[in-house]
Amino acid sequence: MTEIRIDPTLAPVLARTGDERAVLDAFLDFHRATVLRKARGLSDAEATRRLVPSATTVAGILQHLALVERNWFPFLLDPTPGDVFPTSEEDAAASFALAEGETLDQLADAYERACARSRELAARFPLDHVVAQPQLGEVSLRWIMVHMIEETARHAGHADILRELTDGSTGAV
Repeated sequence: MTEIRIDPTLAPVLARTGDERAVLDAFLDFHRATVLRKARGLSDAEATRRLVPSATTVAGILQHLALVERNWFPFLLDPTPGDVFPTSEEDAAASFALAEGETLDQLADAYERACARSRELAARFPLDHVVAQPQLGEVSLRWIMVHMIEETARHAGHADILRELTDGSTGAV
């Protein structure tokens, strides 16, 4: 049997004996970074090219995940007047739509800023902190973190497949 080597510097590996918060943070940041790595090196045309029947593109994934970050962290943990939490299927589909002239670099920068804001807000509260959520009633920060790991990992997988279809690039990270 072949031994499988795991990069010991990966954040989830480093956090393998950490407390709950360290593990959740490490896995979420790992998947956030994976999405960005899958986008890097693509041209704007490659990142916006539709390769599957849905409107899912690498650029659209970055757009969607930046919105998801804002929905689950600032909108819930630090809401401002006028914030509207999108709840419809139409809102979800529209979150992948790009504005005319948006570049992959702009989308990646916006996603990185949204992630930084999410980290900053999450750090202010204990995992047991509970907030109102329009569809679910109440959710804890712990639940938000686990949901965001799931959501980001799901789309990291989509980005992985789209990148392979684009230029043959493969790899878990």
